[in-house]
Amino acid sequence: MFHFPPLDKGATELFGEPDRLTLLSQAAHIVLLDDEPANLTLLAATLQRAGFSSVTSLFNPGELPSLLLSSPPDLVITDLHMPECDGYGVLDILAPLINSERLPVLVITGDGSADARHQALKRGAKDFLTKPFDAVELLLRVRNLLESRVLFQDLKKQNRTLLETVHGRTREIESTRVEMIERLALAAEYRDDQTNEHNRRVGTLSAQLAQQIGLTPEDAGLLKRAAALHDIGKIGIPDALLFKPGALTASEVRVMRTHTSIGARILGGSHIPLLQLAESVARTHHERWDGTGYPNGLKGDEIPISGRIVAVADAFDAITSDRPYRAARPVHEAMVVLREQYDLEYDGRLIDALDAIVLTPLAYAGRISMVASRA
Repeated sequence: MFHFPPLDKGATELFGEPDRLTLLSQAAHIVLLDDEPANLTLLAATLQRAGFSSVTSLFNPGELPSLLLSSPPDLVITDLHMPECDGYGVLDILAPLINSERLPVLVITGDGSADARHQALKRGAKDFLTKPFDAVELLLRVRNLLESRVLFQDLKKQNRTLLETVHGRTREIESTRVEMIERLALAAEYRDDQTNEHNRRVGTLSAQLAQQIGLTPEDAGLLKRAAALHDIGKIGIPDALLFKPGALTASEVRVMRTHTSIGARILGGSHIPLLQLAESVARTHHERWDGTGYPNGLKGDEIPISGRIVAVADAFDAITSDRPYRAARPVHEAMVVLREQYDLEYDGRLIDALDAIVLTPLAYAGRISMVASRA
């Protein structure tokens, strides 16, 4: 039988992990409104020097409604006193997004009167800064507002997924929770896999590997379902990273790796055997046989057999499937790649077991045929 490791109470690489918040904040879309071109230039330059990569300057607030449709902002910074449409009018335009999406608005104005501040905050502004502003203070306020925005969007995403999952269900608590988790994994897969079949294939191959090395059919069946949840933590990874065609930066790699801890936390704390096993798989399927994996640097037999099996199945399917950065490779090439990591990244006996499976046409004919048709 499988042995389930205790929940890692010290895990911190979750939705609010600092590197991830910084990365997402810097990629956020910031819209600036001011009737003075010099002010817009100064604001944009200050933000861009601080690493904010998506800044749009509007001299005419009348252009704001069309911009909201084509490129919704994550933060709006507006002057207060402008001709035709002043800052209060801007807040009125943004009111639907302020109320439903918690869009943060920072007012920067030369009018430091209490009345101006009260009116701006009453209409939905989240912060108020007077001119001339201090650049350091501006950047601190911007970062705080954007981090709150990211955390709100994370929470909203989770709530929406949970509501869609449990809506209309009347089954008992345990079966409902299992179904909820499986649907959450499907939602994650729709964002990361064009065929939406990766998790199913990994589950099927994991069960075959389990039986090939002598596990019982019952354990293999349980692993088939648990393995399909291995990447559920990617629900917390931004699309910009999942679909990035080129290499990830060091900071982006750290964010991407948090999907193991996020997945384990989503699945953790259950007394249901399936979810206990799935938690272990989610946490350990990127550990390496030589101890250089993540998140905990486990080595050899310290890695649960379930995590070792899913690591091999996941790698094989990834190599033989199309990815944003490369085309699928044939089965025999995939085996060459995996054998290069024999007893390094992967448990060698599982590479041998995989060899026996993929080289037996009747055992894995469907998968071989699928890969051959892609080549």
